[in-house]
Amino acid sequence: MTELPLPSDPQAAPRPAFPPSVEAASANGGPAEPTDCHLAHRLFASFGPALFRRSDVDDAPVMVVQLGEREAALPLRSLQREFGIPDASEDGRMLARIAESLDFVSVLRPGDPLPREVLTGEASWEPDPLHLEIAQTRLRVSLVDWLNAGGGSEREALDAGSLLAVGNDPQLRQQVHTALARAAEALGLQTPAEVVGLLETLGRELAYIEALRDRLLRRVRLMAGKIERLSRGWRGDASHIETLTQVKRLTGIALRQILGRFEELDAQTGEVMAALRNVESQRAFIRSNRDWLYRSQRAWEPILAQWDTAAGTVDKGTLALLVCTYQFLAPRFMPVTEWISSTRPGQPQLVNRAQRMIW
Repeated sequence: MTELPLPSDPQAAPRPAFPPSVEAASANGGPAEPTDCHLAHRLFASFGPALFRRSDVDDAPVMVVQLGEREAALPLRSLQREFGIPDASEDGRMLARIAESLDFVSVLRPGDPLPREVLTGEASWEPDPLHLEIAQTRLRVSLVDWLNAGGGSEREALDAGSLLAVGNDPQLRQQVHTALARAAEALGLQTPAEVVGLLETLGRELAYIEALRDRLLRRVRLMAGKIERLSRGWRGDASHIETLTQVKRLTGIALRQILGRFEELDAQTGEVMAALRNVESQRAFIRSNRDWLYRSQRAWEPILAQWDTAAGTVDKGTLALLVCTYQFLAPRFMPVTEWISSTRPGQPQLVNRAQRMIW
């Protein structure tokens, strides 16, 4: 397949950004924005059947068309610039939405519905019922901890299994009833049922975080554990030890970055009364992190699927997987050294930075 930049396209950095999607015109009394992928400019029909995806080269959003016997990938930003499509036009807004949609779907074709993340902020995928139960239990436990604050017993952070066990404790259920009544008073609500409604709203949002804790964080930890065991028991070819060492180091960087997201989420939503007082802002915060973690999980999935079934022994398959893992991790998490021109006064000559990947 040919990656075909347009003549006026400058050399671009990874993931060229489209302008933010324009708010629906209906909010200002205008017509509602379309909910499916549709472009009116004759250019987009002139190439024949097309699809939109991210480039294999630099991850930029591209339109893929058939040119004879070959496929060509045309960068959307270059198409927009070359044919003078304004950002604020209907097609300009749609191009921005297509680019945004490709964070959540792999391929988009004309006529396809846009993902819900782009249209409403909701997720286009679903957590398991177990994840909803874990999220709701975590909130109820936090509410009981708020009720008992100052009692001299600090509860340690609970994992999913411990939460489910605690959630079935009759004593906790009784404490939850008491905490709901106290919370209603503290929040100025009429009944405990209103507090239950707020908890359910937050719980539905946090269920996605619990799903990603299971589908991303848990699996990256398992992968890191397998790599650690390989490094301790390495008896393979010495020529591969550098690859193993680098993969182990980069996996540690990646795990700390992902774990940091969950820790930030837990800290923000763990103060349950503050969260209940600001449900809308909490929803926006949770969804922003949910989408970042989901983009990460989609990127990680091919590697994690291989590590899920990888043996903990050194063989040809493991060595090939280490190389594949390094190729995935290096451009995303390799610490970089940035040289700054000496002609820029007040700037140091050398800056060491840990790269942070934007998925």
